[in-house]
Amino acid sequence: MGKTDFLARMAVSSRQRARMLHDAGCVDQLRRRAMDHPPPRIPLLSEPGFDVFAEVKRKSPAAGAFSTAGGPTVDRACAYETAGAVAISVLTEPTAFDGSLTDLAEIASAVSCPVMRKDFLSDPIQLVEARACGASGALLIVRMLEEEVMAAMITAAAELGLFVVLEIFAPEDVAGLERALLHADRLGVVGFPGINCRNLATLEVEPHRHVELLKRVPAGLPVIAESGVARASDVTTLAAIGYRAALIGTALMVAPDPAVSLAEFLAAGRRAALSELST
Repeated sequence: MGKTDFLARMAVSSRQRARMLHDAGCVDQLRRRAMDHPPPRIPLLSEPGFDVFAEVKRKSPAAGAFSTAGGPTVDRACAYETAGAVAISVLTEPTAFDGSLTDLAEIASAVSCPVMRKDFLSDPIQLVEARACGASGALLIVRMLEEEVMAAMITAAAELGLFVVLEIFAPEDVAGLERALLHADRLGVVGFPGINCRNLATLEVEPHRHVELLKRVPAGLPVIAESGVARASDVTTLAAIGYRAALIGTALMVAPDPAVSLAEFLAAGRRAALSELST
């Protein structure tokens, strides 16, 4: 494993966390907790338009720790919802992002829009764990999951009623994405392709990935852009080339007023989407 291979390190850590869950013998308890929640909520994208999956995270390996100037995590999530977020992404990875399942559970109980667990998930038990905390969806990284593991994850999502965001960040991920989308469609799982322009091995942001990979994803799918959004003009560019949504984290976490910033992102994306529709 290369010293700079961030994704590989996260995969090892995730598998260790999953193994601890299995060793603790708490699978049945988690399933009971998962079934106690009301039905999951699925993000309903505006039509035609542009939407934002707004992210709450305490720390980023690239940007460092975030201050609480915009309010504690629950307050920030509520501000996102008020400003029109179609869903809220909660980063739960504990070692590099200081995330926690407590954040996920508290936010899921405080908002009415869908909440997604964002993590480096490697085992179906982690989807049960997410649902037990009230999550309605989860992010799955195509590069990180062998085909049979991805199939098991999507099967678990179907059983739990979760939506999934299927993330890619390189051309060699596209075939795995297509297989995962077909499996999701067969099982009735709502799956959103996500294109991350951050190289998950090196953590470098490479904006050209948003342009190049979008051309490789099957046409007509509601694709989500991830990473690389710092200002409203970035959203305008993404919407103009065909993205239906963006997952925005750092730009909102550093914003003094996250609701105002989110509203600006949404307005920019929707103006661009309407402009493209009229041409």
